[in-house]
Amino acid sequence: MRISVFGLGYVGAVTAGCLAKQGHEVVGIDISEQKVQAVNEGQSPILEPGLPELLKWAGSEGRLRATVRVEEAMAATDVSLVCVGTPSTIAGTLDLSFVRQVTDQIAGFLRANPKRHTLIYRSTMLPGSTARLVSEAAEDLVTDGGLEVLYYPEFLREGSAIEDFLEPSLQVVGTREGGPLQSEMMKLFGRETAVVDWPTAEMVKYACNAFHATKVTFANEIGRLGKQAGIDALAVMRLLCQDRRLNLSAYYLKPGNPFGGSCLPKDVRALNHFGRQHNIPLPLIDNLLPSNEHHLRSLLGLIERTGQRRVAILGLAFKPHTDDLRESSMVELAQILLGRGYELSIYDPQLNLASLVGSNKRAIDTKMPHLASLLCGKPADAVGEEGVVVAAQRCASLEELKGCVSGRHTLIDVNGWVELRSLPSRYEGFCW
Repeated sequence: MRISVFGLGYVGAVTAGCLAKQGHEVVGIDISEQKVQAVNEGQSPILEPGLPELLKWAGSEGRLRATVRVEEAMAATDVSLVCVGTPSTIAGTLDLSFVRQVTDQIAGFLRANPKRHTLIYRSTMLPGSTARLVSEAAEDLVTDGGLEVLYYPEFLREGSAIEDFLEPSLQVVGTREGGPLQSEMMKLFGRETAVVDWPTAEMVKYACNAFHATKVTFANEIGRLGKQAGIDALAVMRLLCQDRRLNLSAYYLKPGNPFGGSCLPKDVRALNHFGRQHNIPLPLIDNLLPSNEHHLRSLLGLIERTGQRRVAILGLAFKPHTDDLRESSMVELAQILLGRGYELSIYDPQLNLASLVGSNKRAIDTKMPHLASLLCGKPADAVGEEGVVVAAQRCASLEELKGCVSGRHTLIDVNGWVELRSLPSRYEGFCW
């Protein structure tokens, strides 16, 4: 392909060199004549292992050149990758002025010189940015079918950027509606690339970076606390990382139910108290429980916005295939709903009140002594003729629910049971 790369900074220079290595004809564009001259002389405008050699080779093979003239690059290419910076403003928002300027230049050229072209944003932008930029500057070109716009987030680590580009651990590209790309364009991204809509592609970049920041902060908080308590936190974290079933896995990374049960809330409280005893601030860990409470409140808000006063909860225990009610978010939700005058029913086939013992029994006797009057033996009895159905667990089959929900029900899916969309009720995903 003939590709122009706008912006020869960190992402742009690496992208240009790697695309040339993959056999594409690349033209780099930058407002800095110094960067353009460096690339044309086979030198790297940034410090990155392997990049000087790559750019020198690409130039000598005639696969990469650079210019300050947008018209020159656009006339010679069919695809444009926008890799210009999106710095923070004083207020902390993104400054999209450089991306907006490039978009205007590309759109202006295409209006004066109509041809089919693909615009690919690679600059890191918040969800909604691609749609806004297109609406502001290029909607007519997209509508006419001459311009295709994609969002292609980068996941390049400084120090290993070339390896990350050529052997990516994650490849995502966004189309306007999440529809498929032509096979020729998929060759550019790779056959394993996930195709989603623009906002999803924009969001995944931020989700990844926020997750990385969370991991670093978490490890540092454990490190500070361990140091003060005379514990080798390096050994602790080495052991933590050995668990690839739960710790280094996708197991807990599923938006939905707030956490609960006999372990997580209790142990987070204890760790916070331990930190205070040692006079070690743990801002991240200290905010886990408040964040969990906010999550529950958002579910309550979703129920309230339906305007319906009857609620059925499917699954009361804190997780599937258990009768553990200790610190279950659904028990907390039930208490709040009852306190606000909602008519409530519950279905959970795992619950046998007669078999509850010990702290589990004490928890429910204290919080919901009238639970027996709310429990229903069949999903249909709990769901009733109308109201909100909170599907917290998959404790009823889809066939059972098909027989009892109707258009008079609002079904709130708490844990990603997307097949519920097929039911004849109004479907509302908790986090999607």
